[in-house]
Amino acid sequence: MTHNQAKQTVDRVTDSPWFERAARAGYIVTGLLHLLIAYIVVRIAFGDGGSADNSGALAVFAGEPGGQVALWVAAVAFVALALWRLAEAILGGKANESGSGDDGLSGWFDRGKALALCILYFGLAWSAANFAMGSGESSGRQNASMSARLMQHTGGKVLLVIVGLVILAVGGYFVYKGVTRNFLDDLRRGGGEIVTTTGIIGYAAKGVVIGGAGVLVIVAAIRADPTKAAGMDAAVKTLAGLPAGQLLLILAAIGLAAYGVYCFVMSRWARM
Repeated sequence: MTHNQAKQTVDRVTDSPWFERAARAGYIVTGLLHLLIAYIVVRIAFGDGGSADNSGALAVFAGEPGGQVALWVAAVAFVALALWRLAEAILGGKANESGSGDDGLSGWFDRGKALALCILYFGLAWSAANFAMGSGESSGRQNASMSARLMQHTGGKVLLVIVGLVILAVGGYFVYKGVTRNFLDDLRRGGGEIVTTTGIIGYAAKGVVIGGAGVLVIVAAIRADPTKAAGMDAAVKTLAGLPAGQLLLILAAIGLAAYGVYCFVMSRWARM
């Protein structure tokens, strides 16, 4: 199949209103996950346990009546959103916006971002399915275990530093996107004051937490301490140990909840 034929096939598939609705449902589930993570962060702030990451939020789903069904629905929604991002990576622009593609440097950046999000959402779908089948595992423990294996070799430590720098860059991009209000470009209509404020707070807070996780991965590689490379959960729990840690955690929870609310806005108004 040629590149043009692939694009034509993707165009036909993304014309389906049901496919678009399923992909938009992925934003709703993402929003719910962030609200649950925010709830877990508040619990940690007041001395309770929990994993402040996607696996912790999925575990909350799994423990509720009807949680197994909800997790399968979440998995399907994540797969749909992952496939939609894959379509954007192939087309080089928004799947339902003709002429939005760009073959320049900006266009290739958008393709790379879409492909990265595709991988992320497939990962979330896999995690949701595992929790639905009762075999879900804390992503923090998985990250720490993998980091411990990598730290046994010099090349592995270098790789961890590179991964940490990439995560830090992603966090910085989120903060930049929030502060500059570039996230409004993702919407089909202009954001009102509430939407704009929610997006600024949400993107900035999520970026800070992601960036903190990246810094901890670098520190873990340098100090050979795999427990520091446990992702977002480790970053949140590091905040808890700082002066005014409880206040910092509450602020982080507010920011993550704001991002979750903004995901609901995306489910309705995102350019697709």
